Amino acid sequence: MGLAVSSAFAIGWQSAVDLDGRAVNPLAGDAGKVVVLVFVRTDCPISSRYTPLIQQISQRFAENAAFWLVFPDKSETPESIRKYLAEYGYHLPAVRDPGRALVKLGHVQIAPEAAVFNRDHDLVYDGRIDDLYVAPGRTRRAPTTHELQDAIEAALAGKPVLRNEVRGVGCYIADLE
Repeated sequence: MGLAVSSAFAIGWQSAVDLDGRAVNPLAGDAGKVVVLVFVRTDCPISSRYTPLIQQISQRFAENAAFWLVFPDKSETPESIRKYLAEYGYHLPAVRDPGRALVKLGHVQIAPEAAVFNRDHDLVYDGRIDDLYVAPGRTRRAPTTHELQDAIEAALAGKPVLRNEVRGVGCYIADLE
């Protein structure tokens, strides 16, 4: 892994936009912080079910990590995203990624999945939040692994992530190249 962001993200970062339509590069700010991109879809029940945990993790690491919600579905409008954020009580910054620049940079395929970038903004983890979901519609009573949290802790400590890519269960991000 260890994808250098400076060259890879410059290729198409303009396609990530905030909800007011302005170009956004979540990796440009917060120098020295770990950056966590959490990919969700408004129409994905599994994304919605993870809302409390995503918010809990983001609050726990807020001092040393910058969290962003990324909406990769081309059909999602700023209005539908604002409604979703209000309905689920999110207070994280949100961006649309209709050109899939962040999807490609983060190597994600499913919503919800996350991409964690270390303090140098190199990709160190991409994949699921935890193993609560065994398959669509099948869950454990409680997760037995916590990949997102473990990846953030490793990135903050400057250590390698033991499992740096673990695919999630959820809603596929369509139209991936």
